[in-house]
Amino acid sequence: MLDFTRSVVALLNRINSGNPPMPGEITLAHQGVLFTDEVLEFDRRSLESLREPLETGRINVSRAGHQATFPSRFLWICAHNPCPCGWLGHPEKNCRCTPEQIRRYQGKLSGPLADRLDISVEVHPIAPELLIQGKPDPQGEGSSRGLKQRVEKTRKVQLNRQGCLNGELTAGQVQQHCRSDSEGERLLLQFAHKHHLSSRALHRISRVARTLADLDECTDIQRRHLATAIQYRKSLHGVA
Repeated sequence: MLDFTRSVVALLNRINSGNPPMPGEITLAHQGVLFTDEVLEFDRRSLESLREPLETGRINVSRAGHQATFPSRFLWICAHNPCPCGWLGHPEKNCRCTPEQIRRYQGKLSGPLADRLDISVEVHPIAPELLIQGKPDPQGEGSSRGLKQRVEKTRKVQLNRQGCLNGELTAGQVQQHCRSDSEGERLLLQFAHKHHLSSRALHRISRVARTLADLDECTDIQRRHLATAIQYRKSLHGVA
C-alpha cells in the first residue's frame, strides 16, 4: 500500500528507481493489487506517473546510461474522502469545506487518470451496531466464501471463452466478446454522446458489462448489465 505521507520524490523512487533502475512498488504489485489510500492527498504529478503502467501494463525507466522496462500490470484500487474535511454528503454531519476547496481537492485526480478507472463507487458508513455486533451488512453480497466461489467460476468462464480475463481484452477482442443487445447499445451510445466519452472509456464500460453478464451466467450482455456498468462510472464524469 502506498502511503500519502511520503514525499513526491520518495513516492516516485518507490515506483521504480535507482541507477541502474530497480523494480519499485508498481512492479512488485505486478499481477496483484496496488492500493493507494487517501489518493487525493498525493501530489498530482505523482499520480500522473501511474498513467503509463495502467494503460500498457509496463513501465519504462531511463537513467544515465541505463534503460529498463519492468512489468507493471496490477489492479489499482484507490480510496479518498469526498472533501478535505471528510463530511461531504454525510447524512448527519455538515461539511465545513467551501465549494472551491472541494473542487480543488477533487481536481487532483485528472481526467486522463480518472478515465483509466473502471468503477467508482461511494462507500456509505456502516452502522455502529453492525460493527460492534459483527453482523453482516444486509445489503452486502453475503458470505466471503460464496463470493469467492462466484469469482472463481466467472474467471474460468472468461479464460475458457477468450483465453484471458475481461480486463485484459484488447480493443479488437472487446468488439468480438462485448457486444450487447440493441437496447444496451442504444443506452451506451446515448451516454457516450452526452458525456463525450473517449474510446478508452467506452471499452472499459463494455468490459465491466461483460463481467457483470458473466457473474449472472448470461451468454449475452443485456441492457441491465450496461446500465449498471454506466452507473459505476457516472461519478467519473460529474454525473449525480
